[in-house]
Amino acid sequence: MERATPNLPSRDFDATRAFYAALGFEANFQSAQWMILSRAGVTLEFFLHPNLNPLESWFSYCLRLDDLGAFYTVCRSAKIAEGSEGAPRLHPPTDQGGMRMAALIDIDGTLLRLIQN
Repeated sequence: MERATPNLPSRDFDATRAFYAALGFEANFQSAQWMILSRAGVTLEFFLHPNLNPLESWFSYCLRLDDLGAFYTVCRSAKIAEGSEGAPRLHPPTDQGGMRMAALIDIDGTLLRLIQN
């Protein structure tokens, strides 16, 4: 099976692992410089970037979901607030050009576009 996995920055692996664990991700691998998390067939790979400024991060990826509403509820249950500033934060689902999409900014400023399949 061929696949691609996003490579994302983490200022602190413990904090990143805890943040994503609240969203249902589990750690599969961790070394001093690399960490791999997965959830329901989605794999995220993180590299250590301790000097990253989350307010200046340009990292992003699309997470295509069979049930956007259910994952958004998981995010809200993890106490991630909706808002327009700071990290982490959520932007609620909207219809955009025939697509239903929401957004999640993680603790390191990475933009996750949450897209309904």
